[in-house]
Amino acid sequence: MAIVVPFGDTRERDSRPSVDALHQLVADDLARVNETILKHMESPVALIPQLAGHIIAAGGKRLRPMLVLGSARLCGYRGQRHTGLAAAVEFIHTATLLHDDVVDASDLRRGMATANTVWGNKPSVLVGDFLFSRAFQLMVADGSLDVLAILSNAAAVIAEGEVLQLTTANDTETSESSYLDVITAKTATLFAAATRLGAVVGGRPKVEEEALHAFGLNLGIAFQLTDDVMDYASGADTMGKENGDDFREGKVTLPVILAFRRGDDEERAFWRRTIEELEQRDGDLGHAIGLMRRHATLNDALDRARHYTQLAHDALDIFPDNPVKRALLDVVAFCAARTY
Repeated sequence: MAIVVPFGDTRERDSRPSVDALHQLVADDLARVNETILKHMESPVALIPQLAGHIIAAGGKRLRPMLVLGSARLCGYRGQRHTGLAAAVEFIHTATLLHDDVVDASDLRRGMATANTVWGNKPSVLVGDFLFSRAFQLMVADGSLDVLAILSNAAAVIAEGEVLQLTTANDTETSESSYLDVITAKTATLFAAATRLGAVVGGRPKVEEEALHAFGLNLGIAFQLTDDVMDYASGADTMGKENGDDFREGKVTLPVILAFRRGDDEERAFWRRTIEELEQRDGDLGHAIGLMRRHATLNDALDRARHYTQLAHDALDIFPDNPVKRALLDVVAFCAARTY
């Protein structure tokens, strides 16, 4: 069964930072990644490629695979191992999206109905498991114990982060530290694994491997921080999901944590009612955004994101200036500017 998995229109629409430069540099490799994804989605069980193709087609810019490819090129790698590993990273990411949408009871992802909405929770969870297994098959095929250690550890940490998020769900007393632990595990860990793989396949020294790990980790934290701001500052036309989805699901993100901490007793009672008890009324989302603006929590969350983008930027200082490095730095700028 043939399934077309689009990699998105990367034409630059304006002067804002973008991932276009990186996409152009790795376009040929990315096409091979797409071929690998299509091949490994095949199954005699028709529902598997149908459901997997649905979620992969809705996956956006393919940032994580591009980070594998770009990091490998930065490290001078000229072989083909990185394409299979980029596909493995994308399968891990997609599997976690399937599981997250079930846990969160999400209806929309990047403007498309979620797989659990179309096919139900059980098929979504099981196909997510199938994609995890495909990722591990690709790791084993690569034949490197270092690669297997990096990606298997990332998969375990991501799962820990998902469970940790459950323990902080709907809890307005969640600390900023606990929130950062969650997003580091759930999001940044896979970014770090993706970029670190470039140094491993390139046979680069440990100092460069650690620099790329730091680059990916800080980039991933910044990415998730801005994503959480965008839920209150953007809408479906920008994010592919409805404005306020996190609020309706009672997710405790940094803008909420800061607003609760800075609010008076009446405001904290509002957050407890809407986030902890999920007793939400017409106008509550607008009021929540108003409180965030009053206490500058959206701006402060973006300031946190800018801190991590600077750390990501600095991590690449060890590498000489060249088009690949500049393209990776463009990705940093893109992540910092996603809310605009």
